[in-house]
Amino acid sequence: MVFNAARLKKCFCQSFGAFTLPITFNDTTCYPGIFKTRREGKVGMASSLCTLVSDGESHTQPSLIVSQDQICPVSNVQSTPEIEKKYVHHVYDAIAPHFSSTRFAKWPKVATFLKSLPSGSLVLDAGCGNGKYLGLSPDCFFIGCDISAPLINICADRDHEVVVADAVNLPYRTGFGDAAISIAVLHHLSTESRRKKAIQELVRVVKKGGLVLITVWAVEQEDRSLVTKWTPLSQKYVEEWIGPSSPRIRSPSSFTLESIPETEENGSGEHLKDLKEISNENLQDTMHSTCQTEDDSMTFKIKKNIESHQEYFVPWHLPYHRAEVSGASACALATGLAKKDDKKGAVVYNRYYHVFSEGELERLVSGMDNAVIVDQFFDKSNWCISLEKTL
Repeated sequence: MVFNAARLKKCFCQSFGAFTLPITFNDTTCYPGIFKTRREGKVGMASSLCTLVSDGESHTQPSLIVSQDQICPVSNVQSTPEIEKKYVHHVYDAIAPHFSSTRFAKWPKVATFLKSLPSGSLVLDAGCGNGKYLGLSPDCFFIGCDISAPLINICADRDHEVVVADAVNLPYRTGFGDAAISIAVLHHLSTESRRKKAIQELVRVVKKGGLVLITVWAVEQEDRSLVTKWTPLSQKYVEEWIGPSSPRIRSPSSFTLESIPETEENGSGEHLKDLKEISNENLQDTMHSTCQTEDDSMTFKIKKNIESHQEYFVPWHLPYHRAEVSGASACALATGLAKKDDKKGAVVYNRYYHVFSEGELERLVSGMDNAVIVDQFFDKSNWCISLEKTL
């Protein structure tokens, strides 16, 4: 099975009978001690509650539980917007093996956070991807979840404790973990309410005094050339933001560069008269200075325009030889979810991102009465925040 019950029971000073005495209801295996009760809330899982593990069999994962004689229905608090289904879930399912092969380096700040936790801590990784942080600290115990079943399959093949689940409805009981992390996940959620809900879930599942680390992509990218390769969300996709799961209609974000106003007619004559009275050398210096000023103004306007956008499609190039592994790319090409780039020899997918502005994470947390900010910083083009649960 994906969960190693014996190892967890041995390592924690609490009852884990739920692991060893599962309840089966309509072919679904549930674990009463771990997952949320009805009093604590309902659980909304991914479209598939099964994870494929290394033996090739399909194992039903712990999902919904209220008591030993009652099953909790799937939550309908928030449905997943179509833009996330198409440009996050489907994309990562299609690119999972290739994506995983590029995700091995650990961010020093995240590693420092995990290694600072007390020995024996249970860490919950929400949006664990290929599991590169699972097991990072040998003195801690990790459980990961991700919306992508193919990525969870990769984690399971590496013998990690994992489950397919949605970041806005984590399948753990309240106060279950000692710490939680969400690394590069929240920027894939398309509405403010869903981003806020994901943070609330991270705080909910840790015990009082537990720590939460969150990192997100920043608007203020250190390498500005990367942003020029992204596609600002345009009018074409606005309709996908309209629905019961979206709190408001987003305005179009088509990229337009503001024009620099030309010299006013009234001042142009005086300017030319002054130019005739100076030497050629000074004229060249003046012209160079004028051009430099205009260049600086243009640069400022480009920067300002780019930083005013927060909704982007970020491309992922899946090499042709990797795309042939499964039929997902052929289907994506047929439906228009992906396109071919013969020049680069790749199938190109667009991933949805909401890049965060300075202070945005803090504003999402400001209304929470059960957590305080213990650290906030900018690292490697990411905004990061560390929280402590107080209630």
